[in-house]
Amino acid sequence: MSIVRGHGTRRRLVAVALVALAALLATGCDWQLMVPPGDAPLRYRDEVFTTVQVTKDLTYGSATNQSGQVQALTLDLYRPPATDTVTRRPAIVWIHGGAFQVGDKNSAEIVDEANVFARKGYVGVSINYRLATSGCIGTITAACLQAIVDAKHDAQAAVRWLRANAATHGIDPARIATAGSSAGAITALNVGYGPEDVGDSGNPGYDSTVAAAVSLSGQRILTRANPGEAAALLFHGTADPLVPYAGAQTTVDEALAAGLAANLTTWDGAGHVPYVAHRTEILDQTTNFLWWTLDLAGAER
Repeated sequence: MSIVRGHGTRRRLVAVALVALAALLATGCDWQLMVPPGDAPLRYRDEVFTTVQVTKDLTYGSATNQSGQVQALTLDLYRPPATDTVTRRPAIVWIHGGAFQVGDKNSAEIVDEANVFARKGYVGVSINYRLATSGCIGTITAACLQAIVDAKHDAQAAVRWLRANAATHGIDPARIATAGSSAGAITALNVGYGPEDVGDSGNPGYDSTVAAAVSLSGQRILTRANPGEAAALLFHGTADPLVPYAGAQTTVDEALAAGLAANLTTWDGAGHVPYVAHRTEILDQTTNFLWWTLDLAGAER
């Protein structure tokens, strides 16, 4: 199923969105979380497909891990069914958690999100990236810090892979976001805030920047927000024992000070990655946030 709209309809949607946005700005509300206006089904806001096309284990790059071995980097691609006629879709790099030590692209909440957003019309890639044997549990070691950098470089290579293969997979190279949980959330933010350090994990010659980053139980580490970088949406529990809530607050404060769009959704008493308990809120707010920060009112539908 595809949603095809004429140019007149698109202009009306954009006009409605601008009027609603102006009204929200006047009230001082968080405009990035406003529900997109328009009749249902509205692509990128609503689930307009019932099936998802999944392609497993595509190689997006390679890099040397901390054991000195060259590691192939793989991803799973989630996209609308082949009957979809849109050729320039927004894309999301989904990044799993696991303390930079364990986990993979089959992480349950990541797979769920990738499927939901593919049914809304997005292309998503869930990636594997280099991990460290010791990870980042407890004491912060040199191996932990290197793993954080490696994960960022690998995720940036995935962003570049999307741009390099945009025509093949029907991707709009101007509308790419990162999103993840825990270590993946840290990585999503690091990609959003650190475009100058790109590493060499694959697909050189393409842009590594993203327009938006979504974090579930993460914070920025080793990078710092600068003017002109990504918008960010953070979800965090105040009782998170692994990634302190204060780190998320600091991340948002620094982004706002740099003039960037940034939002923090707080769950009092919640712990680390409470995805199941807050699934609907996460999916809805992420949908709204990406609609505005990726300018999906003007995207191909």
